[in-house]
Amino acid sequence: MSAVLKLLGFLLALGLGYLLLWPVPIHPTSWQAPTPPGYVGKWAPNTRLAHLDTIALGDHAGPEDITGRVIDGSLVIFTALHDGSIVKVDPVTKEVSLFANTGGRPLGLEFDAAGNLIVADAYRGLLSINPAGDVTVLADKVSDGSPIRYADDLDVASDGRIFFSDASTRFGAKASGGTLEGSLLALMEHSNDGRILVYNPADKSVSVLQDGFTFPNGIAICPDDRCILVAETGSYSVKRIWLQGSNAGKIDTLVENLPGFPDNLNRAPDGSFWLGLTSPRSAPLDQLSAKPFMRKIVQRLPAAFRPKAENYGFVLNFGLDGHVLNVLQDPKGTYPLTTGAFEPGDGWLYISSLSASSIGRAAWPNTAP
Repeated sequence: MSAVLKLLGFLLALGLGYLLLWPVPIHPTSWQAPTPPGYVGKWAPNTRLAHLDTIALGDHAGPEDITGRVIDGSLVIFTALHDGSIVKVDPVTKEVSLFANTGGRPLGLEFDAAGNLIVADAYRGLLSINPAGDVTVLADKVSDGSPIRYADDLDVASDGRIFFSDASTRFGAKASGGTLEGSLLALMEHSNDGRILVYNPADKSVSVLQDGFTFPNGIAICPDDRCILVAETGSYSVKRIWLQGSNAGKIDTLVENLPGFPDNLNRAPDGSFWLGLTSPRSAPLDQLSAKPFMRKIVQRLPAAFRPKAENYGFVLNFGLDGHVLNVLQDPKGTYPLTTGAFEPGDGWLYISSLSASSIGRAAWPNTAP
């Protein structure tokens, strides 16, 4: 019996030593998460994202961002997928065809004035794809030599400059084993290692506009290029960086204390913005925000016991004053891990996803309760 007790004691000590001492890739910092607002008031649940119409993507999955362009008089939808493919979709016939493959993991998509599709590829950096589908790397490092480890989302200014997020300089998407894996490490560490970059096509330079963000994700440019908006996933907020006027260089918070993790930002035709919340907030992650040592212990647990994304459909629409105009939800999360919404003005609102095998879309304007 004593031998059994000794063995149990040894195993217990071994397990405790593992939880306390085993090396992990993160070095968590202490911060104070805001009290979650809950799904009440302006965030009260609704079913406006339930029963989406869908466009099947065949063997493809993960339409993380969506954009569109009128070609030969007809709207064509483009989306980026897990296997590196970018497909184009006829929204009338729902026909899907391959446009290009980046050989990486394309995320944010926007067209420039010349009709090239600009891509933030989490594995390869900032790319340009011409109308024939030829892929060119615009930048995979900053002009100071530092690598772009996690290009995430982007927008193109009227003067051709491209503003894009490098979500984590510590946890590159490729090195971490994927975009989701890299994001989870960055959020668990919360070391403000993300930054906003600017590509200038005039001299092909890449400069740092602003650093110190915790997983900066969605990017959208304000009217007249006055400012850019940044969805900062780690702070559950949308920040605004002023580019012009007396406030140039200053940063303020436009939308704060969101009930979920903000992802992509897209401009709407009326000058407002669409934002996707990929998942509701994680109570354990918030509760341990000021306890970095405990977050290390959590990181040592099997993946099944760590905080993870939950399916809950949620996109919102807000104005440049931060006022929330529309909230569309599906508490059942039938269309999973909603990353954003794209409104091209064709009577549909297209919904993107981290993992779905289809593009979702809702009739828009949508007056459902």
